[in-house]
Amino acid sequence: MDNDDYQFIATATTLYIVHNNLSVPSLFTHLLLRIVFSNMGVWEHATASATMLLLLLCLNEIAHVNSQRVPALFVFGDSLVEVGNNNFLNTMAKANFFPYGIDFPRAATGRFSNGRSLIDFFGEMLGVSSPPPFADPSTTGSRILNGVNYASAASGILDESGRNYGDRFPMNRQIQNFESTLNQYRTMMNPAALSQFLAKSIAVVVTGNNDYINNYLRSGIYSPGFNYSAQQFGNLLVNNLGRQILALHSLGLRKFFLAGVGPLGCIPNIRATGLAPPGRCVDQVNQIVGFFNVGLRSMVEQLNRDHPDSIFVYGNTYHVLGDILNNPARYQFDIVDRACCGVGRDRGQISCLPLIYPCVNRRQTVFWDAFHPSESAIYVFAWRAVNGPQDDCYPVNIKQMALI
Repeated sequence: MDNDDYQFIATATTLYIVHNNLSVPSLFTHLLLRIVFSNMGVWEHATASATMLLLLLCLNEIAHVNSQRVPALFVFGDSLVEVGNNNFLNTMAKANFFPYGIDFPRAATGRFSNGRSLIDFFGEMLGVSSPPPFADPSTTGSRILNGVNYASAASGILDESGRNYGDRFPMNRQIQNFESTLNQYRTMMNPAALSQFLAKSIAVVVTGNNDYINNYLRSGIYSPGFNYSAQQFGNLLVNNLGRQILALHSLGLRKFFLAGVGPLGCIPNIRATGLAPPGRCVDQVNQIVGFFNVGLRSMVEQLNRDHPDSIFVYGNTYHVLGDILNNPARYQFDIVDRACCGVGRDRGQISCLPLIYPCVNRRQTVFWDAFHPSESAIYVFAWRAVNGPQDDCYPVNIKQMALI
């Protein structure tokens, strides 16, 4: 290469570094490149191997920048994304015992799964460590630099949802807990750096399930089933969640993944009620949650119109899990109508209890326990949320959102 070639690469590299605001390790490589290019007399007879090394350094920088597009994940919601907050609460909704985590390297951690959670898969696909639970006393200092998980099993959008299980962090409390984390960040970053950190991070919100399972559909304990039609209750949830999302937006978050509610009429616990023929989902329950999902998608469209500085994404949980249930062989599932771990009809009347040994064919089973998908099913949803088309994730998928 002649001097013009070197000058072209130097200029392009410098522009790339400036455009992407590279970090300190990247700055080191940048300075190294400038030293190289400023000493053309030394390098004008560079060997092919030296040139290749230089190019590899540039490629390494590109990989580094891509891995830092999402510096952190902030997780809000229920047991579908919980990683251990309820371990520290006085509640019956816990998963810190065998056989939960039977397929997870660290065994039972509080994840309501036989293995990894949705957030673990999101983190792997985005190059971000799965954030620790807020309630863990060790979640402080450097441990919060990849975000924090506030999700709490049995919690919902409404404060009262899930109270039959005991203590939990409902969405409003989770927002307060996020504010507590912000106070820690303010001691670690200047305002400009914190603002950029929050803007590039992704807030994952998976909630609403317990507002049905442990509220609206339990009319013997809760009143909404008597006081609201299905459409009215769906609107109530959407309106409350909208206010909660705007509260998080006002605190600095700018990228939101908002998951809809899945086909609850197909989970083992609802099948076990006997309200549908064997092997069939309870269609009435699926129709009820449809009002929430339609409203949530409309809310996402409105939020995107009202806040051009942000991006809000609707995760079509119902569509993806429905596709798995309707076409199990496509995803190598054999069992769709009963849990892997549980007691009673469809192993769904009583959920997974301590020391019960689960089924051995967990990779071929859609549902792990009475309420939750298996690790294999969770992976399918995670992959489609990150990479899928608009039918799965609207208006963009998570990977596309990360690039914005």
